[in-house]
Amino acid sequence: MEFGISTFGEIVPDRVSGKALNAHKKVQDLLQYAQLGDEIGLDVFALGEHHRADYVVSAPEIILAAAASITKKIKFISAVTVLSSADPVRVFQNFATLDLISNGRAEIMAGRGSFIESFPLFGYNLNDYDELFIEKLDLLLNINQHEIVNWKGTHRASINNLGVYPRPLQQQLPVWIAVGGTPASVVRAGSLNLPLTIAILGGNPVYFTQLTDLYRNAAKRSGHDVNQLQLCINEHTYIADSSGQARDEFWVIYSKVMNKIGKERGWSEMTRDHFEALCEADGPLVVGSAKDVIEKLIYQHTLFNNTRFLAQIISGDIPHEKMMHSIELFGKEVVPAVKEGIRLTMTA
Repeated sequence: MEFGISTFGEIVPDRVSGKALNAHKKVQDLLQYAQLGDEIGLDVFALGEHHRADYVVSAPEIILAAAASITKKIKFISAVTVLSSADPVRVFQNFATLDLISNGRAEIMAGRGSFIESFPLFGYNLNDYDELFIEKLDLLLNINQHEIVNWKGTHRASINNLGVYPRPLQQQLPVWIAVGGTPASVVRAGSLNLPLTIAILGGNPVYFTQLTDLYRNAAKRSGHDVNQLQLCINEHTYIADSSGQARDEFWVIYSKVMNKIGKERGWSEMTRDHFEALCEADGPLVVGSAKDVIEKLIYQHTLFNNTRFLAQIISGDIPHEKMMHSIELFGKEVVPAVKEGIRLTMTA
């Protein structure tokens, strides 16, 4: 099983050019996260794409390329690339270049994204939300499989017998599908035999076993080897020296972020009691001491039989040194114990 960290790079907006100090510091912090992850043996570092003032990562492949230059083994993946509003040719070229820079450590995670700002920004109609993703995923997979591309679509100009370069160091770039809970996307990933990432951002994780079952059944119906499927679970994570410390520190930033998004989307305001429930053993927040997190991840593996786990970081008001400590606890204490716990469970 692989373990990694993911983040969107939350910032307090600078709203100024020439002195974007918060953005500058956050990018430097992200590079330190990646470097630390590599040093302590984590497998994956993931950056998500957003096009809002309160997130610094709009071009994850560029920051990942910088991280590749200061690391040796850790893999790099987007989390996610908003494929519906991107050009699959440029997505492939950018990640193929990252693959060459990183000596074969690049992956793509394609999804629709949790925000819609990129659609008007790049001139797309939200009414074409589903069609855009389906068509562009088809083109991306075509480019990944063939050096010379022949492809016809509706929302993008056709490609007639043209090469797409550079090609990656790997035979093909791993292309993951990311979902938040859409059954059709899960079925699509299984039918195409693509790795799947499920972001569990709310609700009892047990409910998401319906999606993992759907994924494996779709793959089986399409004739794929279910035992070879790759499944990643992504959840908000924060670890401190004690359960109470972790919850107190994470509550401040988590409630701020979720209530801001909730206000935009018409959700009710999050209370501390609701937050505490999410942190319990059957909740989706992986927040607590190393012991708490170890127990939760071993339990969740019995639900999902996942091959990868991404700990999603929300930094915000949490000091950089505390976030680094959280990552260090994850890599040095949680990961070895979870691997051993899974081994014992599998052999019991």
